[in-house]
Amino acid sequence: MAENRSFEDLVAEGAAVPTEGWDFSWFEGRATEARPSWGYARSAGERLARAGAALDIQTGGGEVLDFALGGAEPDRPLLVAATEGWPPNVARATGLLRQRGVVVVSAPDDAPLPFADGAFDLVLSRHPVKPHWEEIARVLRSGGTYFAQHVGPASVFELVEYFLGPQPEAVRGGRDPEGERADAEAAGLEVVDLRAERLRMEFRDIAAVVHFLRKVVWMVPGFTVEAYEPQLRALHERIEKEGPFVAHSARQLFDVRKPTR
Repeated sequence: MAENRSFEDLVAEGAAVPTEGWDFSWFEGRATEARPSWGYARSAGERLARAGAALDIQTGGGEVLDFALGGAEPDRPLLVAATEGWPPNVARATGLLRQRGVVVVSAPDDAPLPFADGAFDLVLSRHPVKPHWEEIARVLRSGGTYFAQHVGPASVFELVEYFLGPQPEAVRGGRDPEGERADAEAAGLEVVDLRAERLRMEFRDIAAVVHFLRKVVWMVPGFTVEAYEPQLRALHERIEKEGPFVAHSARQLFDVRKPTR
């Protein structure tokens, strides 16, 4: 906790915490984020229990897939594969998911998926950098499902714009759910369900801000403590005086089907 701790001490802690994987347990007690009403990981487990062959795209450290597979037992798919593009996460995911018999493939996020046409009846993804709808459609079998939680437009932009200033409308409007729906349909997929929610976040000390921006690197590209020291110090003083810094994440749920030919 930040009480009675100096700016320098908190920043040093936030800068030292490892950033591999998508385990956010370190934030307990110092940052919070409301969860979407649909419960993605639990729902993904229900989908896995009905699948024969499944792929998780951009699995991160494998934590969400691991949880979902635990919920699917004993009816998990016979074949489960995952892709990840960042080498530290590939190693982390491989170590975690090996015990569940999952093959983790190192593949750049913007590259074609290294699998045959129609290889999977279920494709999952939680917070992909960008959904490559043509590739998703290609690896899904006829009648298969893409079930995913995406990051929505202007997510956590209160924090982004604190550091970078007002962003152009084209940037703020990126990841628009209706735009993604149109792209999915253009790839020949049918959007069965699409939901979107904005969710309250609180950063209760400056260490949480530093760790978050180091972990979610696309929020403030090129972020370092040294480059943003004046803004960090001012935000530290603001949090101490006014309480938590409040932002809002944007999340959208896609339930997409490849039509039966």
